[in-house]
Amino acid sequence: MSVHSSKAPAWVPVLLLLVAMTSIQSGASLAKSLFAVTGAPGVTALRLLLGTLILATVFKPWRLRFRPEQRVPLLLYGLALGGMNYFFYLSLSRIPLGVAVALEFTGPLCVALFSSRRLVDLVWIALATCGLAFLLPLRAGMGHIDLTGATWALLAGACWAVYILSGQRAGEEHGAATVALGSVIAALVFVPLGAWHAAEGLWHWSVLPLGFAIAILSTALPYSLEMIALTRLPTRTFGTLMSMEPGVAALSGMLFLGERLTLPQTLGLLAIITASVGSTLTVKRKARIKKVDIS
Repeated sequence: MSVHSSKAPAWVPVLLLLVAMTSIQSGASLAKSLFAVTGAPGVTALRLLLGTLILATVFKPWRLRFRPEQRVPLLLYGLALGGMNYFFYLSLSRIPLGVAVALEFTGPLCVALFSSRRLVDLVWIALATCGLAFLLPLRAGMGHIDLTGATWALLAGACWAVYILSGQRAGEEHGAATVALGSVIAALVFVPLGAWHAAEGLWHWSVLPLGFAIAILSTALPYSLEMIALTRLPTRTFGTLMSMEPGVAALSGMLFLGERLTLPQTLGLLAIITASVGSTLTVKRKARIKKVDIS
């Protein structure tokens, strides 16, 4: 089925986003186990290198052709993809997974806010923001959060916003295959940077099996699915749906890192899920309008 097929149900890109978020947070939990061996920059380099090789093998990006007006968005998309990975792993080495993802989410949340045109969209965004307020440990004081780690997470969020905006333009013709070329661009910049700052353990063959697992869970699978969804959903809908990311991260922390949610964090998670469901209910209506415009 074509990415742009008008016969695809409106819930399909939503389902793809859910799978992508589950995959990427599982990969993040797995990646954290390698930090002591390779360092956060080393994991970034390993993930991008192996993920790019997988994507290039599947999609053969050298066959793609882009119009001149798509080349700048493609370049921005690739750099944002690499920066999002690099800064997120740097933050993850200093602050908890749930907090890092919540801070990183300020990027897509801003995209959803500034592209919103209807009152109902603002309601879902406001609800998601309230959920984030509960998830962040503000009652304990920001002094308990490493400021450098928080800064890295916010920079990752800025890259995430660019990733959303440029990805729609760059991938409108080639869909998921665009991820492969974007990943090549990211790897050319951030693999050498990550390898330069990596710990010695990066060069041991024993890290390759975990590296491949992280590359599949955190790069190849989720970014391909996200690109399909990104080219089928309105910008504000995509950004609001991504509000589930901190909730998925919290659940991943419970399953893989032994973390437990407090009552306020549970309330925050429920608020975010409610916002995502509410946003999903508006997708069908928007999708139909979009089809009429295209035809």
